[in-house]
Amino acid sequence: MSAILKVHDLGISFGSNHVLKSINFELGEGEVLGVIGPNGAGKTVMLNILTGILKPTKGTIEFDGKEIGHEGVTERCRSGIGRTFQVPRPFEQMTVFENIMVGGVFGAGMSEAQAKEKALEVASLIKLEDKLDLFAGKLGLLDRKRLEIGRALATEPKIVLLDEVGGGLTESEVGLIINLVKDIQKQGVSVIWIEHIIRTMLEGTNRVMLLADGVDVITGPPLEVMNSAEVKKVYMGGGDDE
Repeated sequence: MSAILKVHDLGISFGSNHVLKSINFELGEGEVLGVIGPNGAGKTVMLNILTGILKPTKGTIEFDGKEIGHEGVTERCRSGIGRTFQVPRPFEQMTVFENIMVGGVFGAGMSEAQAKEKALEVASLIKLEDKLDLFAGKLGLLDRKRLEIGRALATEPKIVLLDEVGGGLTESEVGLIINLVKDIQKQGVSVIWIEHIIRTMLEGTNRVMLLADGVDVITGPPLEVMNSAEVKKVYMGGGDDE
């Protein structure tokens, strides 16, 4: 499996606070990489660096064969990096269809006609095709999460970065999200998935990476990582993911 993303010695500091000291990993084409870690491990910060929201203090990011450290948010989005945020914030006075179109038009730079076609395709994938005309503000949490993922998919990404899309959902709803991630993977899209729900990491990923103390502590098969001494040490005495 060839790597679509290579991260080497990535670090960021805010004053004397070294949030990320040295992160190193590769993401294969069509792979789902889960990311776990305690509060303050810098998981969301890492996503913000990958999408260009934050500039790293050191390190390199190679995406699809080229170094992208100099690129901004828009450039990275249009080259194929999409993401979701922990708290879904749809345009509540716009319909589901219009929300998805926003991803295509403003994220990917599509024409309105192209964005409409893409929105219909995405709506089917995220199981919201029967709610296209509903105002986003009327959606329940599960459908808001689906819509958040849908807006990212509308940008036609090669990689999707998912930030706790399972948070706040019921057990059965989490199962639906796992299935959705698997469907995304079948489309050939690679995924980095930050989550605190153990089931998502065991059932929905190919590998899991543990972040702690600003470094990638261990990366490997989900069950192996979850049962590792490193995970037990990090979480000893409790502590949830951020």
